[in-house]
Amino acid sequence: MVEFQKVMLQFFWRIGYCINSFHFQVGERALFFWNNDQIVNLILHNRHVIFPILLPALEKNTQNHWNHAVLSLILNVRKIFMVMDEQLFMSCLAHFKEQEGKLSILAKKRKEAWERLESAASHQPITGNTAVLVTPLAKPIAY
Repeated sequence: MVEFQKVMLQFFWRIGYCINSFHFQVGERALFFWNNDQIVNLILHNRHVIFPILLPALEKNTQNHWNHAVLSLILNVRKIFMVMDEQLFMSCLAHFKEQEGKLSILAKKRKEAWERLESAASHQPITGNTAVLVTPLAKPIAY
């Protein structure tokens, strides 16, 4: 148990990274760890550390993973987590959704800032070696 706790943070960060992989076999193999009773038992004893690491990877992939086998495995792992500790699962899920909300607000602000900059730059006269914004053509130019 002590040896596991020495490596568990790095191990589960890597598992989360693998779960997020667009290569279906990488995600699938990472999710197969939950078929091992020893791993599930170790997760159960260290769930307060592991849930916050893995839940974001699972949630992101429930929304947009292209492979049905991986998606099914993700839903099974989510169910295992919920059965292990529903209160902790819901707490981590609420924290994840809060963080996602903050990220979407930041992305919206960033987009608006770029739009203001582009608008301000489009009203400036072009002189010398000034960079020019070029909008894409609606139709390609025929040669």
